[in-house]
Amino acid sequence: MSTIVWFRNDLRLADHPPLTAALERGGPVIPVYIHSADGEGDWPLGGATKWWLHHSLERLDAGLRKLGSRLIVRQGETAEQLAELIDQTGATHLAWGRRYEPAARARDEYLKKRFRAQGVDVQSYNDSLLWEPWTIQTGGKECYKVFTPFYRKCLETGGVGEELPAPAKLTAPGTWPASDPLDSLGLLPRIPWAGGLASTWQPGPEGAERELARFGGGSWSEYNDLRNFPALSATSRLSPHLHFGEISPRQVWHRLKGWAGPKSAAADPYLRQLVWREFAFHLLYHFPQTPVEPLRPEFARFPWQEDAAGLRAWQRGETGYPLIDAGMRELWQTGWMHNRVRMATASFLVKDLLIPWQEGARWFWDTLVDADLANNTLGWQWTAGCGADAAPYFRIFNPVSQSEKFDAEGAYLRRYLPELAKLPDQYLHQPWEAPPEVLREAGVELGRTYPRPIVDHHEARQQALEALATIKK
Repeated sequence: MSTIVWFRNDLRLADHPPLTAALERGGPVIPVYIHSADGEGDWPLGGATKWWLHHSLERLDAGLRKLGSRLIVRQGETAEQLAELIDQTGATHLAWGRRYEPAARARDEYLKKRFRAQGVDVQSYNDSLLWEPWTIQTGGKECYKVFTPFYRKCLETGGVGEELPAPAKLTAPGTWPASDPLDSLGLLPRIPWAGGLASTWQPGPEGAERELARFGGGSWSEYNDLRNFPALSATSRLSPHLHFGEISPRQVWHRLKGWAGPKSAAADPYLRQLVWREFAFHLLYHFPQTPVEPLRPEFARFPWQEDAAGLRAWQRGETGYPLIDAGMRELWQTGWMHNRVRMATASFLVKDLLIPWQEGARWFWDTLVDADLANNTLGWQWTAGCGADAAPYFRIFNPVSQSEKFDAEGAYLRRYLPELAKLPDQYLHQPWEAPPEVLREAGVELGRTYPRPIVDHHEARQQALEALATIKK
């Protein structure tokens, strides 16, 4: 009567439906993680994600050992590893949390058919979303493509279920199957580039609780007013913890509701962002082609440009526009970027440089610790104007005015662009406008210590609008 609980993007013990079901069933529980590329399709784990995964698995194993259990780590083709584990342990039940990426869905369907045919009781559970993609439908039984009615429909469903408690103890099998050393997965970088990640983040459920406690210390109530200012710690920074399932959206939802009170709307601006995350999975489920193809088919004809030099300058934070460069350097150093700056940097790539949004999506995928296929796809298609509920393509972020509006005193810019730190505020956002003597006094030499703008924004904006006109004809 033993159960294999297959952990994936749900690396926690609290509010974990597959684990709870195994406990209710009784008998030994064998927690398993399988490192395999066969369910990732064209999106194998990026470098920053691998670093996080290594440490998150460490924390999960430590948590399991406190309960008298342990995490079995395997690598290889998923079906064969599960078959071997079932044979070695005599497990009669197999449980996992559902995933919604196209390749993972296809793999899961195959696994269910294979092991059920062999007499194994296989069950999957929702442990990563508030509402599963097929449960939210229009009156005509169709999926949603616009967020606001989707949001309203979600709230009309009657609320979010209660959290499940973490287990107090787990029954171990008589004999543990073999487990691969975590280091053998090769998740940590071979060259020491991840120091900024380690100094910024604490992977694992404890780190998620730390960020949630910080957010609960006061900034949650000012979230709507302060969330757009990248120099402030006014956002929850829970996105990587949610991605790896170190905390569930249900846990976050109820914590916010508890802070606000049952009749208060104070938490609604942040809770709306949780529903935006749900919307991303809703779209990925119903339109599985969108990680590589625009949802709006006319954008397949958009005259994107190949610009290797421009792409490289953008990736390195060397565009000559301080807000863009600060954001890209924050990404490289910490594996994360403030959402306001994500929108500005994405707009610059697809509209100032006319580089395909897929190039940006791939770079974010490799460098973000919260790289999530659903959210990454929605964000890039929103910026490029080619997805559901997308910003109109003619909405083009001005990198100077965005900087002046949301980082007026330059605290964010100076944090990530120390070469510009001594410039007066009035020139910090556009150093090319500074008089020569001001640049000298600040130790800035354009073209040497800091690049000149690689494009003229006003000219680039006009070119972007002309490119949009070509697909309207």
